[in-house]
Amino acid sequence: MSKRGQRPFRLSGAPELIYGCGVAGCSHLSSIHVTELPPPPLGCEECVKIGGRWVHLRMCHECGKIGCCDNSPNRHATAHFHEAGHPLIRSAEPGEEWSWCYVDEVAFLLEDTSAPGR
Repeated sequence: MSKRGQRPFRLSGAPELIYGCGVAGCSHLSSIHVTELPPPPLGCEECVKIGGRWVHLRMCHECGKIGCCDNSPNRHATAHFHEAGHPLIRSAEPGEEWSWCYVDEVAFLLEDTSAPGR
C-alpha cells in the first residue's frame, strides 16, 4: 500500500506507479473537460493532414484533440501541449485508460464516477 492508503499498480512498460483519481502529484485535474474518446476510427489529426504516420494515439483532456505519441515521428500530442498549454492527455488506445500530466510528469487513472454506487 502507498503512504496515501491507495494500492499502487503498474501499466505495462510504465515506469511510474499510478494511483486513482485525486492524484496528489497533479495540480491540473480541474482542466479536464473531455474524458470520452470520439467514435472510431481514430487517427492523429495532424498526421492525417500531412500524410504522416503514428504509433499510438493520445487525446487532450481539455479540448479532445487526438494526437500521436512521443514514439511517433511527429509527436503531435506533445506539440499540442506546447502550443495550446493543455497539460493533460489520456491514451486513445483500445483497452488503455491512463492519463498523463505533462507539467507535473505524473500518470494516473481517472475514477469512473458513472459506475453504480459512486
